[in-house]
Amino acid sequence: MGNKPITPPQRRDYTGLALVWGSILFLAIAAGTYLDSIRERFYIFDPVFLHELSKDAVSTHGNATDLIVSHIISNLTEKYATTANAPQVVLQTATTPENWVFNNAGGAMGAMLIIHASITEYLIIFGTPLGTEGHTGRHTADDYFNILVGEQWAFLPGALEKEVYPAGSVHVLPRGTAKQYKMHEGCFALEYARGRPNVFFMRQPLTFEPGWIPPMLPFGLADILFSTLDFPTFYHTARITARETIRNLMIGKI
Repeated sequence: MGNKPITPPQRRDYTGLALVWGSILFLAIAAGTYLDSIRERFYIFDPVFLHELSKDAVSTHGNATDLIVSHIISNLTEKYATTANAPQVVLQTATTPENWVFNNAGGAMGAMLIIHASITEYLIIFGTPLGTEGHTGRHTADDYFNILVGEQWAFLPGALEKEVYPAGSVHVLPRGTAKQYKMHEGCFALEYARGRPNVFFMRQPLTFEPGWIPPMLPFGLADILFSTLDFPTFYHTARITARETIRNLMIGKI
């Protein structure tokens, strides 16, 4: 038998694949940069107004949590969701028990009423008459925690004194910040979060930081999946969040 010529293995050309992934990366960075430049267009709620509204509700109704919640929702509806003009957002205004759900996150437990949910913002009432303590989470959104009833404490590593937030105050947690917090017995708050998309070209290494609300959901649902196994709460949380997000998308609210 004659000797067959040995064919050297062919080297694969990855140039096309590299161009595809390079193009995807470029488009992702370009899209993030563009979204960052127009992010203010996506926001409807004003943190200053929400704080003033919270203070007004506290001064008007004292420790009557139910009246405070009704006061806030009626004023939010009047400002943002009236039908005289095209509504800016869709709000969930029913405060009956079936609209409240448990929330276990970061080791803390309470109940929440979802007033608004969209891709870039959410607004909820959160609290518990029993008190709770846990980790705030480290989020892709700025968080404004307006204390309505009771008192919240917070703590950063290295701080030797606690931060104290009484009724009428606001605890601002900037994106990327994490704290230990404690809500004392009978503490409720109006919590507002807004996503901030951002791409940083001048930092080393290059980082892309998404600023949408959906990346916060794993923190809010992880305790259910790996601790409480309260799947009815998981279902209702996902159902209400999806319903409100879709209702807002249908009027053009991202």
